[in-house]
Amino acid sequence: AAVCWEMLPMCIPVLQEAVALGPWSPGEGGKLDVRAEQWELHKRTARTVFPVLRNYFGHSSELAFVVEPSDDIAVQEQPLILYCQVEGIQPITITWRKNGAMIVDSENAFMLANGSLYVSRFQRVRVDGSSDEGEYDCMAQNHYGLVVSRKAKIQAATMSDFHIHPQNAVVEEGGVARFQCQIHGLPEPVILWQKNRMPVNTDNERYTLLPKGVLQITGLRAEDSGIFHCVATNIANVKFSREARLTVSGSHSTVYKDPMILVGPENLTLTVHQTAVLECIATGNPRPIVSWSRLDGRPIGVEGIQVLGTGNLMISDLSVQHSGIYVCAANKPGTRVRRTAQGRLVVQAPAEFVQHPQSISRPVGTTAIFTCVAQGEPPPQITWLRNGQILETSDHIKLKNNNSTLSIYGINQADEAIYQCIAENSAGSTQASARLTVLWAEGLPGPPQSVRAETVSATTIQVSWEEPLQNTKEIIGYVLHIRKAADPVEMEYQEAVSKSTFQQLVTDLEPSTSYSFYIKAYTSRGASKASEVTVVSTLGEVPAMPSLFIKVINSTAVQATWEPSIKLGQHEGFKLYYRKVHLSQYTGPVLLASNVTAYNITHLDASMVYEVKLLAYNQHGDGNSTVRFVSLRETVERTGKTGLFSVVVNGN
Repeated sequence: AAVCWEMLPMCIPVLQEAVALGPWSPGEGGKLDVRAEQWELHKRTARTVFPVLRNYFGHSSELAFVVEPSDDIAVQEQPLILYCQVEGIQPITITWRKNGAMIVDSENAFMLANGSLYVSRFQRVRVDGSSDEGEYDCMAQNHYGLVVSRKAKIQAATMSDFHIHPQNAVVEEGGVARFQCQIHGLPEPVILWQKNRMPVNTDNERYTLLPKGVLQITGLRAEDSGIFHCVATNIANVKFSREARLTVSGSHSTVYKDPMILVGPENLTLTVHQTAVLECIATGNPRPIVSWSRLDGRPIGVEGIQVLGTGNLMISDLSVQHSGIYVCAANKPGTRVRRTAQGRLVVQAPAEFVQHPQSISRPVGTTAIFTCVAQGEPPPQITWLRNGQILETSDHIKLKNNNSTLSIYGINQADEAIYQCIAENSAGSTQASARLTVLWAEGLPGPPQSVRAETVSATTIQVSWEEPLQNTKEIIGYVLHIRKAADPVEMEYQEAVSKSTFQQLVTDLEPSTSYSFYIKAYTSRGASKASEVTVVSTLGEVPAMPSLFIKVINSTAVQATWEPSIKLGQHEGFKLYYRKVHLSQYTGPVLLASNVTAYNITHLDASMVYEVKLLAYNQHGDGNSTVRFVSLRETVERTGKTGLFSVVVNGN
C-alpha cells in the first residue's frame, strides 16, 4: 500500500488483479506464492486501499474523451468552434489535425485553454486556395499513451440556384394539383410555399406540404387558382423560385376515369430517428382509395405512422426494421381495379459499441486480449490504433473475428500503450480505447540457456535446456511453449516442468512436421523473458502393412492382389518378394508403382510350397510386410481347379 501511494494510477489495475488471483502454488500458474495468513492480510489491504484510490481518482485515470468534435456546417466569415474535452492523468497534451495534417496555431485557427479549436473567420476558399472545410480530429496524449477522437466533417453552408421550378398547371375542378421545387444546399433548405405572394394556408386540409419542396392540392376548387412560388431558406441564403399559375377549369366531371398514380414513392436512404415521407398521389373518377403495404408482407405497424394528405405515408423516428420496399396502391372503390407504385426505404444506423475494450494489466511474456464488438447498418468495419497510429499485425500481434478481437502474444515493455478500436460505417463512426499496462518485476531470472530439440521418432521430440545465467534461486519451475511452426501464435500450447528438470519429452506429435519450442523460467513474482526459439521436425512415418491375397491361377502360376492401408504414412510404391519355403533367398524385390494392386507370379514349381511377401515403402523407408503361404499341388489336388490357401504372418 505504501508503494502504491507513490504510483497510485499504476497500482489500481495491479490491486484489482491481486485481489482476484489468490495465492500461487506450483501447477496453478501465475499467482503469488505466499502463506495463507499473509495473503489474507494482502487482500484486506488491497480491498481497503482500492476504494480510496478510486475515490481519489474518480473514473478519470484512463485517458478518454468526454466530448469529441462533431460534424458541423459552418457559415462563411463566421466563427467556428470544434469541441474536445479529455479526462485522464495529467499532464495531458491536446493537438488538432485537419485532413491528417497537424494544425499550427495562427490568427485564423488556434486552440482554446479547454482544448477546443477556434476558427475565427470560416472561409470555404481562401486567397491562397486553401479551405477551412475538411475532416478534423483532436489527439490527446499523456504519459501512458495517445488517443485520437472521431473525425468531424466540417462543410461550408451553401445554397445553389433552383434546378426545378414549379410549372403552370390547368386542372379540372375536383382534381389534384402538384407543384415541386428542388434546390441543393447545406444544411438542407427549408422550403415554404406562397400563393399570390402570401404564405399558403397550411391549416387547409386540402393543402399538403411535403419535404423536398412538394405542394399537393386535392379536391380543387375555383378559389385555388392563383400564382404559386416557393421560398428556400437555410443559414447560407434565402432564394425564391419562379412563379407558376394554377388554373382550375370547369366544374367537377362525372366521366369515369381509371385510377392513376401521378407520383409514386422515391427510393430513400435515411438514418435512424429521422422521418421518412413516401409520396403517393393518385387521380381517377370516382376518387381512388390509396393504401400502403410492404412488399415482403410484413405489417407496416401503427406507431409513428401517419398519412399526410390523401395518401402520403410518413414514418417518424425511423429504425432499421423500417427498411424495405413499400407499395402504394390506388384502388377504384368497390372494385378490384388498382394501380401500384413502389419505392425502397433504406434505414442506416451509425456504428455503436456492444462491447467496449477494457484496460488490462499483464505480466511480461503473457498474452493480452482486447475485445471490441460493434453493430450498425450497414455492419461497421473495425480498425485498431496503437497510440494514435494504425496497428500493424505480425506473428506477435493478431486480429481475428472480423477485427473484433486483438491478441498480443508474448507481450513486452514496448507493447505498453493505449489501443483504440474504431468502428465506422456510412452512417457514422465511434471510437473506444483501452490501456495495456505491462507488469515487470526486478530481479527476475534471465532467459533459459542452450535450448536444444532432438527428434526421437515420428511422434516424439526431446527438448533440453540449461539454467538462466542470473537470478536462479527463486525459480519454482519452467514452462515449455510448443507450436507447429506453420501454425499461428494463438495455437501454441504449454507444458509445465519442475525446477530441477532440464529436459522434457514431448509426445503425441504429428509425423513429418516442424515444431518450434521456447522456455520460460517462473518465480513467484513473474516469468523470465523467453529463451531463443528452436525449430525441429519429427521423423516421417513409413506406410502400414497392405492387405495381401493370393489366388492360384494354375499349377505354375498365382496372382497376388492387395489393398493399400490408409493408416500411417503415404506409400510411394510396393516391393514384392517370393521364394520356396525351404530356401533362404527371395526372388525380388519386384518394384511396383503406387497405383498397382495386382501381380501374377509365373513359372512356379507345382510340387512346392511358396512364401509371398509384400510391403509398401516411401521416402522414410520400408513398412512392415504382409506374408502369405501357398501350396500349388495341394490346392490343385483338393479342388481340381484354382483355389486359395494363405496364412498371415506379420514380420519384416
